[in-house]
Amino acid sequence: MNKNIILSVLAVGILATSSCDEQLNYTPTGVLSSSDLTSVSAIDGLVTSAYAAIGNGDMIGPIYSNWVYGSVRSDDTYKGGGGTGDVGEIDALEHYNLVQPNMDAFVTRTWRNLFKSISRCNVALLAVNGLTDSDYPAKKSRLAELRFLRAHSYFTMKLLYKNIPIFDENTTQEDILQVSNDLSNDASWNKIAEDFQYAVDNLPETQPDLARANKFAAQAYLAKLKLYQAYEQDETHKVTGINSSRLQEVVTLAQAVVNSGKYRLSPDIADNFLPETENGSESIFAIQFTINDGTTAGRMSYEDGLNYPHGAPQYGCCGFHAGSQNLVNAHTTDANGWPNFDTFNNQIANLSTATVDPRLDHTVGIDGHPYKYDNTLPFSNSWVRDAGVYGNFHTMRFQQLASSGSYFKLGPFMGTAKNYDILRYDDILLILAEAYIQLGQQDLALPLINQV
Repeated sequence: MNKNIILSVLAVGILATSSCDEQLNYTPTGVLSSSDLTSVSAIDGLVTSAYAAIGNGDMIGPIYSNWVYGSVRSDDTYKGGGGTGDVGEIDALEHYNLVQPNMDAFVTRTWRNLFKSISRCNVALLAVNGLTDSDYPAKKSRLAELRFLRAHSYFTMKLLYKNIPIFDENTTQEDILQVSNDLSNDASWNKIAEDFQYAVDNLPETQPDLARANKFAAQAYLAKLKLYQAYEQDETHKVTGINSSRLQEVVTLAQAVVNSGKYRLSPDIADNFLPETENGSESIFAIQFTINDGTTAGRMSYEDGLNYPHGAPQYGCCGFHAGSQNLVNAHTTDANGWPNFDTFNNQIANLSTATVDPRLDHTVGIDGHPYKYDNTLPFSNSWVRDAGVYGNFHTMRFQQLASSGSYFKLGPFMGTAKNYDILRYDDILLILAEAYIQLGQQDLALPLINQV
């Protein structure tokens, strides 16, 4: 054989072997091994990742706005969109049909997204526990933050699904498959409460970073949990009693938040729903979102991305989450400004003559009324996608103007960088007021309600 041919074949073989070695030894980007998670900065990144996960819901797997499971399942709003078949899973939920195993959108996807959030907390907890206090001075706070975040996701799951498997960072992958969801109602609340209580005991009152949970956020969340737990239920969800000792725990926890002096009601309710005034005096704990942060689409919230007016030229999609007549009627008042309970269920409110609670225009898009505080942009019935099925009212509170610096359009869908409040000061005032009422202390509850 020609010597040159032999040398060429050998050279090709060497190159091929070298190329195979490079391919076999290639480390993919975006993948971490346990050996990568030993430095303080890497582990702090895991904690940040756990914070990010509580905002990682999507339009068909929401985990924080939960408009499908909340206001649509109640009588506050309708599904909206282009008729009953448009995202029919929501229509089934609106009619209170039984959940089907093949309902991957929403019910199953929300379940998965919440467990992804819990998984990030557990991974980070293991990593943080691998460092000593001297190596990681923030260890105590970070452990408490992670348990707060894990409790938040379990709390959401408990409300949505009731019977859930609960496990911690020490449960192996094999053991997780064996964890039962057959806990008693009280036992599952107690397991979630343990994480919140750990956060209460170990978080500082003030954090150096705005987004981190503090002691008062943990107290507020634990008060909310204890209020739910106070209503004792049978297997058919019928309330069989109200536990006064739980209510007293609610009072103690909520009073601690109120007496801290750290929070107050916003001077204008609109401040809670505009990006320019987010993280204000009323915000106790919020999911943080960003825009123009160097990424393609920012760290955006898309869970309400279906809910912008369909016919408005600024948006073009998709007309879901339509306000109900019932919601509008609930905002009607008598001549003194008090809720109009006498006529609430007996008539359709005539908004051209009725007196209404001013908060109505913060919540519902109404023909001729300014949309999202822009006097040059009146809401129009022509923006409504399917008025014959869902009426002419529209949701507004969690939308942003297309001219807002927080607004982003990705294809036909909308996102926003406006932070999402999980707990606000008005929530804790009403939680405290409800506990007082159930304890027979209406005189203490009324001033709190009147504040709100």
